[in-house]
Amino acid sequence: MKNMVIIKSFQNGISVYLNSEIPFEELLEEVAFKFRESGNFFKNAKMAISLEGRPLSEEEERMILNVICENSDLHIVCLVGKDEETNQNYLKAIQQLEYRNKEEGNDGQFYRGTLKNGQILETESSIVVLGDVYPGSAIISTKDIVILGGLFGKAYAGGNGSDGHYVAALEMSPERLQIGDFKYKASKPMKWSIRPKVQPKIAYVKDNKVVMEPITKELLNDLPL
Repeated sequence: MKNMVIIKSFQNGISVYLNSEIPFEELLEEVAFKFRESGNFFKNAKMAISLEGRPLSEEEERMILNVICENSDLHIVCLVGKDEETNQNYLKAIQQLEYRNKEEGNDGQFYRGTLKNGQILETESSIVVLGDVYPGSAIISTKDIVILGGLFGKAYAGGNGSDGHYVAALEMSPERLQIGDFKYKASKPMKWSIRPKVQPKIAYVKDNKVVMEPITKELLNDLPL
């Protein structure tokens, strides 16, 4: 079957059109082939990506993104969906991170993959994680942390003792979160509560405590970082 996966470019990103009639396992193989074939074109590029053509669960989206990362040198900075404003705000947060790193003479780093139980990732630079941070795992950075996935484990930013740093994630539900010397204290969930809508959030220090808020254009403009 021709054109099972079609890659097209748009401003600052690419759209991946996925055939809706073939089994998902076969689709993953075709995605891997397409991105291996286009490896030279995407080498070390940083782009937003849109997945179109068929409905996907969150797990299927993550599987596709992992396959793309494993079969190319493309750095995915944002998954573009229907909520364009949210995606643009999150992309702006990534761009601010990169700008700050350059100002400080630090290019930061990317980590591809999911951190699972018992795994610890530690770095002396800012970091973008292309995957999830599962319960029982931890990520430690002396500067900023951005997670293009879910934060369900532990995150420690500003490990050099400074509080002018942040942690951002597409889904924020950490076991423990600390920025500099300040720990985040989550409110206790209500019994039988409905799972809240997933929304990109950012945690930072305000008035000597860690606060966590949805990412908005206004918030990014006013962050005390």
